[in-house]
Amino acid sequence: MNRDSNAYTFIFAGIMVVIVASALAFAATSLQPIQAKNIKIEKMQNILATIGIEASKEEAEETYHKYIKEEIALDNNGEVKTDVKAFDVDLAKELKKDVEKQRFPLYVADVEGKKFYVIPLRGAGLWDAIWGYVSLEDDINTVKGAVFDHKGETPGLGAEITQAWFQQRFEEEKIFDESGDFVGITVQKGYSGGSNKDDNAVDAISGATITGDGVTKMIHDRLEFYLSYLKKQNTKVALK
Repeated sequence: MNRDSNAYTFIFAGIMVVIVASALAFAATSLQPIQAKNIKIEKMQNILATIGIEASKEEAEETYHKYIKEEIALDNNGEVKTDVKAFDVDLAKELKKDVEKQRFPLYVADVEGKKFYVIPLRGAGLWDAIWGYVSLEDDINTVKGAVFDHKGETPGLGAEITQAWFQQRFEEEKIFDESGDFVGITVQKGYSGGSNKDDNAVDAISGATITGDGVTKMIHDRLEFYLSYLKKQNTKVALK
């Protein structure tokens, strides 16, 4: 065949496309188990981080099982369900379902005899999805820790929700007000509360109002589904 002909060019290009596509498909398939494991490990590390436990990739799974004593899936009424494993619940997919069909994963941790409840979060920021985890102490009111992440928030602005200095603002904050009403935690622009941990608010990130509002809404909307179950776990806590 004449190498200078159009037919030769098209055939050669077609063969190269098939070869490259096959190589990419093989690589993607081969890497899937590794990617899945990395996602699993990162999820364990984030859950542990909310209760103040750091773990390397090598130690994450062992450490996770040391401190996480229960994995529970709830329905929207706070009833325990057994049709799915909590760790396998994908919130991105769950949020696309009718609320009655959604499952709400909950992780119960024990750190030196102290119980914590870790709740996964997912919502919307300025540009795309935001997500994370927040842990509550046994009083079902005080935040032990929080971890946030995002898909496409603006670097230097909304993307700062991943920074430790922002996440630390949530530590010891309360999700119920002084009257016992659930209010969540507001990421507040122009916040002047200083170190007050009883005002249900934290200082916002300068220039990231919409992302901060997304964090506020995410915390409130997700935690609300857990309150019915959590109140039953501590009958000494009188919350509305």
